[in-house]
Amino acid sequence: MALFKTRSAAVFGIHAHAIDVEVDMYTGSARDFVTVGMPDTAVRESRERIKSALLNSGFGYPNKAVTINLAPANVRKEGAGFDLPMAIGILGAMGVAKSADKYLFVGELSLDGTLRPVRGVLSIAACAKRCGVANLIVPADNAAEAAVTQGIQVFGMRHLTEVVACLTEPGRFQPVVPAPASPLSQASTFPDFREVRGQASAKRALEVAAAGSHNVLMIGPPGSGKSMLAKRFAGILPPLEFQEALETTQIHSVAGLLPGGTGLLSQRPFRAPHHTVSYAGLIGGGSGMPRPGEVSLAHNGVLFLDELPEFARNVLEMLRQPLEDRSVTVARSNMTLSFPASFILLCALNPCPCRH
Repeated sequence: MALFKTRSAAVFGIHAHAIDVEVDMYTGSARDFVTVGMPDTAVRESRERIKSALLNSGFGYPNKAVTINLAPANVRKEGAGFDLPMAIGILGAMGVAKSADKYLFVGELSLDGTLRPVRGVLSIAACAKRCGVANLIVPADNAAEAAVTQGIQVFGMRHLTEVVACLTEPGRFQPVVPAPASPLSQASTFPDFREVRGQASAKRALEVAAAGSHNVLMIGPPGSGKSMLAKRFAGILPPLEFQEALETTQIHSVAGLLPGGTGLLSQRPFRAPHHTVSYAGLIGGGSGMPRPGEVSLAHNGVLFLDELPEFARNVLEMLRQPLEDRSVTVARSNMTLSFPASFILLCALNPCPCRH
């Protein structure tokens, strides 16, 4: 078989879209490895990782030319998550791997064939369910995250040989069982609000703000306890509901901030960017594919701006729309993406520039 097709997904914003990976193998030089479909640098470099991974995993590499098409071809593809589906497509064209119609693949390959974690797997799992794909194969470090999605079977793999074995003998492997939710397991990571002595008025104000999701501005001289109270504020917020935890985990997954082996986040985020943060870092954007900013990473949690007057004026002006609409829209020439941004704004400042 010279033509083989696998499925993968690409993340745009906080959502993923299905990508078909078509591999064509034909007579020619083994050095002819062409990837089309608007790949970025990381995707184009995958040819070197795939060649080494196939050779070091014992599969060998064919003495033929390979053309890989990532469809639809008019959408830019980013990241190393296409390594695994492209490698499986080559093995399928070689006749080593079986049909992969019932699977969606995502994962980065090391040179020895080990699977490395990638960003946005929770969004990719939701995409697989939406497209009717029953099985999702991901790196083992992403398995707990993907297993949160109900209605699909998630297989966490550590090596390329395991993926091929799963396609050949699917009965040998069991899907990952979602870990039970434990909202209290991380409650102690925030400083304890009960440790604060005195400050009765400030504590009462923060309790009211936590109960009603109100924004807070704290004004006082240095050393009066503004930052100390702010760091304990997230600990008195109500626990995340399931849908809130799902949205928060999805954003952190896309941003690459989710620790390996983590399922749903169980505590509300607390983000405290430095006053030198740029508008793209605060609101979102950046070069290439726009990424969520601090206002989105604080979604369903707290955004703390310490030393508020030190922030650039144009950066603070950018907060108007997220505070009103609870979302951020980043427009680029090739796409427009929206990120959720529903957070409690907590600010602290000194009463005058002399810091007294």
